[in-house]
Amino acid sequence: MDDAVKLTCATCGQANRVPRDKLSAGPKCGSCGEALADGRVAELDPKVHDKATRGDSLPLLVDYWAPWCGPCRMMAPEFAKAAKTLAPVVRFAKINTEDFPEVSQRAGIRGIPALILYDKGREVARLAGARPAAEIAAFVRGNLPGLH
Repeated sequence: MDDAVKLTCATCGQANRVPRDKLSAGPKCGSCGEALADGRVAELDPKVHDKATRGDSLPLLVDYWAPWCGPCRMMAPEFAKAAKTLAPVVRFAKINTEDFPEVSQRAGIRGIPALILYDKGREVARLAGARPAAEIAAFVRGNLPGLH
């Protein structure tokens, strides 16, 4: 199935195969029915984070943040705007480094907010600090050749 992408459901962790040409039609998880690529920022737990960053075939931008971090809270609406801009060809997610410090330790996060772009199971690029939506989208486009 060359024309299908593998997407991990952020809600239940189920792996889903979606035909690439159906991404803009609002695909839903076959297990729980949640939207898979609707332009919303998904909140991840460690299990889903690891499964999605290692196994998904669609690019995934993860925001490593914490609730006490002022710049993180300030950037959240900009991150959400960028997610809408790049949907459904790039998915956006965030993980709370205060609740899940082991994930940020494994990822080598030194400061937050930190954005890591994953594509086809590997880290592609990192961006540190709070950014406006246009810069976030430009960062993604600049690191994914062939993305319009």
